[in-house]
Amino acid sequence: MINSNSSTKTHLKMNGMFIRYPYVLLTKLIGLPRYIWLHRGMLLLLILTVVVFVILVKLGLWQMDRAAEKTELLAQMEARQSAAALNPEQLIAELAKGGVTGYRLEVQASPVNPQIWLLDNQVYQGQVGYLAFQLLQISPENQANDAEQPWLLLELGFIAAKSHRDALPEVSPIVGEQVLTGRLYQKQINPLSHHLLAEPFTTEQGERIRFQNLNLPEMAQMLGHPILPAVLQPDALPQLQPAQALPHPWQPFPLSAQKHWGYALQWFAMATVFAGLMGWQGAKYLKKSRQLHRADKEATKTE
Repeated sequence: MINSNSSTKTHLKMNGMFIRYPYVLLTKLIGLPRYIWLHRGMLLLLILTVVVFVILVKLGLWQMDRAAEKTELLAQMEARQSAAALNPEQLIAELAKGGVTGYRLEVQASPVNPQIWLLDNQVYQGQVGYLAFQLLQISPENQANDAEQPWLLLELGFIAAKSHRDALPEVSPIVGEQVLTGRLYQKQINPLSHHLLAEPFTTEQGERIRFQNLNLPEMAQMLGHPILPAVLQPDALPQLQPAQALPHPWQPFPLSAQKHWGYALQWFAMATVFAGLMGWQGAKYLKKSRQLHRADKEATKTE
């Protein structure tokens, strides 16, 4: 019983010693001076600092690259907007080459049907609502190719949502053949959420389809008819009075170049602050290491 109590006391004493004086215990067990352990801690701190600092700087440089890319795209888009409007044949040719965001288009077309498509979860000037769209049939030069002509999605504008989600806003469809002029845009695909997720509704005003993402290939698959991979945002809808016209938000890119520059500045600031904090912590470690080194030397001389 006495031996058991003695063993327990020794065990508790060793545990308390490790908790309170880790450097002393490690020195006794391994035989290394205490300042050596601090030097190793400084080495780990240095490695951690370099790794995190490099990551933060890399993120800042990546945002700078994105800002430069957006600046170039905006300049390209401004040049496209100042050019002459495309016709449908030129539009198809440009689509084969690449993106068409920013180009202007002049087209003669008529509605495929009075069906209204409502893009959900849109925000304009602090209001939550929908972007309304309608499909158009481009008037072909050769009527024999009418069935093969891809449809064009026309943006009717933003309309605020009602208080109840099941109640859809009233949007007047365009009717008859129209000559429309406006600018084109293509939405970037969000890899986290890109499916159409269409919900059809039948209202007093007609058929409405609420959807979550502007996925034109899925829309074409749903309708069984090809749709041009671009949206026309008209300058004006001829049949509507200015007071009846819906606003057309213009946001061709999710983030502007200025926001990317701001994010880059934030990453660089975080890298600077982190390096400063780690440098201050390293100076504390170094000071403590020197004090322990001197204490060990004095202890050795005393022995």
